[in-house]
Amino acid sequence: MQEKLSTNNTVSLYIFGKKYEVPSTLTIQKAMEYAGYRFIRNCGCRGGVCGACLTMYRIRGDYRLYNVLACQASVEPGMEITQIPFIPLRKAIYDIRNIGNLMEALNIYYPEVLRCLSCNTCTKSCPQDIIVMESIQAAIKGDFKKASEISFPCVMCGACAARCPAEISPQNVTLFVRRLYVTHALSVPGNLSSMVKEITQGKFDPMLDELVKLDLTRLKEIYLKREQEPLEAGRWEPQERDFPANLLK
Repeated sequence: MQEKLSTNNTVSLYIFGKKYEVPSTLTIQKAMEYAGYRFIRNCGCRGGVCGACLTMYRIRGDYRLYNVLACQASVEPGMEITQIPFIPLRKAIYDIRNIGNLMEALNIYYPEVLRCLSCNTCTKSCPQDIIVMESIQAAIKGDFKKASEISFPCVMCGACAARCPAEISPQNVTLFVRRLYVTHALSVPGNLSSMVKEITQGKFDPMLDELVKLDLTRLKEIYLKREQEPLEAGRWEPQERDFPANLLK
């Protein structure tokens, strides 16, 4: 059943060329559903993470073309909306564990990265406001740390690849670079190694067995009591190290 929404404040927009009146408080994705569209693709997490809902629009009277995620962008009067169902990307096949020289690997698996024109079109097309060109240039110069940090918010939507005149797939290039950097340049944190060891030894199996026996209401209660790591974690550590075992006693 469609959620009842106030129609006292509406905006006019165009979805695939057809005009609709929708509540002004909606995201593009919810506005499309309000207008009667049913998503069988171009929809995933609904939280700005998966990149599936890449959407392009213009505002009537404005020459600029905007790229956004439909689940995150709010409707505006005069929007002319279309969605990008799929963007073919070039994805190299590699075994990250058997790669030696990192720069050689980049040139072997993604040689087209050297075609970059530094035009910044990729940056202007990114709905995440990532400085895509800078990450590509950092990779070309061998600064994989910088390239990884800049490109980390990428949701793999493909907007940059669709617009790149050098026909690079920047999201797959930077994903490759991040994998190289983490695998071959960063040391594994000690607490991570110890946690993996505890998992493989079955330390948490009894707790998991108890959790699967709980009803949904109790599971939700426990879930809502979890501590959430802040975005800028720094030296943050959880106060309840035995969560959720402490709630199962």
